Amino acid sequence: MPRLSPLTNVLSRRGFFGEAARGLAGAAASTTLLSPAWSAAAAEPAVIRMTDGGPGTAGAIWRPLIDGGAYPLPPGFKIDWVNGTPGQIQLQLANGAANVAVFGALGVAELAPRGSDIVIVGPALNNHGRWLVRDNSGIRTVKDLAGKTIASLNEASDTFRQARLAALQHGIDLKKDTTLVFGAPTANVALFERGDVDAVITIEPTATRLVARGAREIARTGDLWREATGDSAPLFLVGLAAHREWAEQNRATVTALANGLVTIHRGLRANPQKLAELHKEFGIPDSERAAIELLPKRLIDIYSVDWGKPVFSNIERQIDEAVKVGILAKRPDKPVYDVSIAVTG
Repeated sequence: MPRLSPLTNVLSRRGFFGEAARGLAGAAASTTLLSPAWSAAAAEPAVIRMTDGGPGTAGAIWRPLIDGGAYPLPPGFKIDWVNGTPGQIQLQLANGAANVAVFGALGVAELAPRGSDIVIVGPALNNHGRWLVRDNSGIRTVKDLAGKTIASLNEASDTFRQARLAALQHGIDLKKDTTLVFGAPTANVALFERGDVDAVITIEPTATRLVARGAREIARTGDLWREATGDSAPLFLVGLAAHREWAEQNRATVTALANGLVTIHRGLRANPQKLAELHKEFGIPDSERAAIELLPKRLIDIYSVDWGKPVFSNIERQIDEAVKVGILAKRPDKPVYDVSIAVTG
């Protein structure tokens, strides 16, 4: 693919991940201990339909990294990427257009009463919702947004669900107390910079681009959550997810995908400067030097590497809080995450 060409040097195992990339090959191989060998696993698909969040999202680098060789898929396997945007990709999984997508706990729990049986099988991203206003704005806090117009990601996105939850915990209902305009990250930037909205709730790296151009960050959803709950664990945003039956039938696939993503994230955490080198894959041109320089510091913590009791407790707390404030009518009957998937990276 043409978009991979800038990564030729970045993706070499010696240059980008080194031992981490070699570790991923071991992680993929280790799945044979949990299920039949790849070549003998008749239930495993030859092609996996997986969503791609696209430019303006933190997950924009997954596709070029995986296609470029940072994630060595087992022989005979191929990912068929399904293009989408936050909110849209969740619907693509729900309606069967994709086998695997990133999904948050609140989204899974919200769909469960409608007959959906989606399960999260591994980590992907911690919350990176940023609340921004223009530098000359009089808005200082989340409560100041009452009566204002806000651009946000799709209502079906987990970023919006968690933003609404955090706002309710601080005494403001985004649906009732503000005027909301939903759109993709790039579209929301245009609305914000034209002055059509008073604030924007967006994600990385879009938020970093706006900050580099002078926008002022008044809040982070993760910080609002911690202030309201005292939960010091990172706010789990989304993980790799699939329909439960498909995940059970293709355990080796989902295990390898989850471990591959964690290994990629460990490689990034070991060398955060690589996030700056990947700026074009995020959709950031060379000319935006200020934004590029901010990427390592502002993005590194959002790439999740944890899958265990602290994450599960955080997810359960999210569901409890969402029921308490009325975002969810009740807790789902089944767990929204699969504790049996061995994710170590």
